[in-house]
Amino acid sequence: MAIHFFSEQTYLPRFRKNGIKKWIEAVVAQHMRKTGNITYIFTNDIFLLNINKQYLNHDYYTDIITFDYSTEKHIHGDIYISVDRVNENALRLGTEHNELFRVIIHGVLHLLGYNDSTDNEKATMTNAEDNALVQLGKFNVNL
Repeated sequence: MAIHFFSEQTYLPRFRKNGIKKWIEAVVAQHMRKTGNITYIFTNDIFLLNINKQYLNHDYYTDIITFDYSTEKHIHGDIYISVDRVNENALRLGTEHNELFRVIIHGVLHLLGYNDSTDNEKATMTNAEDNALVQLGKFNVNL
């Protein structure tokens, strides 16, 4: 089982991949699950908009789309992240330091069963993201 990072039509953000992998595995383990095959594809707004239209029938920009292939015990999935959208959101929200990490773990939380369709689900998701980000400091993730 492995976590992979790729880029498509954009650059691959700079972070210590081994530290991020250990962080993800720790968050998954806290949810009593195991890390399976997770692929992150960092891309741009246009590429992700096309995926959003083609697979979800949504005609708007988003920062992340997660395709879940998880089983009962292992989480598996493909996580597409728009670097354009993450950067814009970070500037708008003033979260430049951790917005990328928030979105990375957001995809994992979707694979763990978290949703963010309703206000209550969004609050629960944000709380889980915040808890995971607190743990991030234990791992060597910045270059």
